[in-house]
Amino acid sequence: MKVPEYWGVVGFPVEHSLTPRLFNIVGEYMGIESPETIFIEARNIEELTMKIEHLSSTFWLSVTSPLKHLLYKKFEIEYDNEIQAINQITNIGGEFRGINTDGLGFIEAIKYCGIEINESILKMKGGGSTARSIAYHWTKNGGKIIIVKGRRELALGPWSESIISNDESDISINFDSIPGTNNNGDILSKEFTTISYNRDYYKEDFAIIMLVAQHLEAWKIFFLTENIGNFPSIDYVLNKL
Repeated sequence: MKVPEYWGVVGFPVEHSLTPRLFNIVGEYMGIESPETIFIEARNIEELTMKIEHLSSTFWLSVTSPLKHLLYKKFEIEYDNEIQAINQITNIGGEFRGINTDGLGFIEAIKYCGIEINESILKMKGGGSTARSIAYHWTKNGGKIIIVKGRRELALGPWSESIISNDESDISINFDSIPGTNNNGDILSKEFTTISYNRDYYKEDFAIIMLVAQHLEAWKIFFLTENIGNFPSIDYVLNKL
């Protein structure tokens, strides 16, 4: 397993991010303690390029807005055309690789909460890259979705055939809600989730569970393909936060 010399988070703002702590928790569990943890504030590709020039050729960065929507255009790296965003990028030996784990993390967090996805109905308001990633993986796992018009519409994609017209849903998510708030507004359902957090978080918050889950999914994809069982559980990481 090739270990990066640096790992951390990039975007703006990043000072509140828990991701660097997740790197350290999982790394320690894996017996990796050598990488330097970094926070990089960058609003655009040019600023990012300038700030990573001093790094060695080996790093792993978790990407937040606004860069997650820009990087997939800049580098020839893996991404789903329908999602048009990446939230993880590595540079190992000069080779860039990027992925999006928003939808994967959402699915694992939903499973962790004991919700069966197949045939369940997810009501969504909003249509940004995170919404597209979640819609993609939710419907890929057999779920149905209801679309509520928000600031941005969910574009056509592989999920379109699973969109239904219904008033009742099993779970809902409002991408237009104020970050860090636990309020789905007028999006009613049996249960609702929020995927943003602030400094006053609890480890039981769905946003924190999803953050942990998508971080672990990135570890699986980048570093654990040959030894997939040797990584911590969601519970383990949550209890370490």
